[in-house]
Amino acid sequence: MGRYGEDLAARRLREAGMTVLERNWRCAEGEIDLIARDADAVVICEVKTRRAAPFQHPMEGLPPAKTARLRRLAARWLTECWIARYGQPPVGGVRIDLVGIVLPDRGAPVLQHVRGVG
Repeated sequence: MGRYGEDLAARRLREAGMTVLERNWRCAEGEIDLIARDADAVVICEVKTRRAAPFQHPMEGLPPAKTARLRRLAARWLTECWIARYGQPPVGGVRIDLVGIVLPDRGAPVLQHVRGVG
């Protein structure tokens, strides 16, 4: 279910004009689901996929501790990958987005993309 949700989220980001740079980037501290470029900004994207009720709505799945961890992972990715390659931070900065996906029993998935959640 997670992989399917990430595929849908990556497609949504591309449809919004972004370029997906990496998927499932991992280090000892954790994983970033999607890393994209939106014009001059780098986007760290968390993807939450849930089946329709009774589970928690995916947009409620990013508590402050998770946001803080994503910030740490973003800083590490910037240092190890972006700055190592380009020599400086992205001109447009970095933001954290959330894509929430609800998979109903029948019908098409429902996606919600919120920019700048952290």
